[in-house]
Amino acid sequence: MASRAVRRWLPNQHGAWAMLVVPFLAGMFLGGPTAWHALLLLAWLLGYLASYHAQQWLRLRRHSRNPRAARRHALPARVFALALLPPAAALVLHAPWLLLAGACAVPFLGVNYVYAWRNRERALANGIAAVLPACGMLPVALLMGGGDLGDAWRPTLACLLYFAGTVLYVKTMIRERGSAPYRWASTLWHLAAPAAAYALHLPGATVVFFGVCFLRAVWLPTRGAVRAPVIGAVEVVLSLALLGTLVAA
Repeated sequence: MASRAVRRWLPNQHGAWAMLVVPFLAGMFLGGPTAWHALLLLAWLLGYLASYHAQQWLRLRRHSRNPRAARRHALPARVFALALLPPAAALVLHAPWLLLAGACAVPFLGVNYVYAWRNRERALANGIAAVLPACGMLPVALLMGGGDLGDAWRPTLACLLYFAGTVLYVKTMIRERGSAPYRWASTLWHLAAPAAAYALHLPGATVVFFGVCFLRAVWLPTRGAVRAPVIGAVEVVLSLALLGTLVAA
């Protein structure tokens, strides 16, 4: 019973959690951890949860024939939104520039709501729209720790290269398995990633990391059907490897 309640309140999306946490932690460690990071992470995760349930409510209210399907997301959306208010207010009072950072995320969030309203959440553009603000948390967390914004753009681009590539790769493993255009797009992206990392003067370990990502993007789709938990576990490991690479470098 308890596990069912947890599943209703917390989305079971391994890739989404990694995308939310890894850029944030990279920015925190690069800028220097502070007590404010704990509050910022709490607000970031609460905002995601509130938005997730609001989008599910919008999608199901329009497309589901079962009125209870949408209603079960209404309470979590309200609870998480209300829980977000105190930490968000404290953070804005401490660092008013966070309002500008939040405003930058609004257009991408709007794209997510439009795709939810259309019941096309799995669209490629919607996935990319979610990746961009998630990776944008790296410079936000770095600045919160007192780091210099000039130090943020390279690791932020590394996160963008990885997580945008993951959107393509996961398509080739699940919903677009067997699709030649998606396979080619994923292969070319992952082939370009190590070259881009080298051209951007990212550390050699990062170039090697993207080489490993290229091998998994080319090899795993040829192994036939792979269970979603296995795909998610591989991405969690790679996400942690990216975090370690960026922080160590």
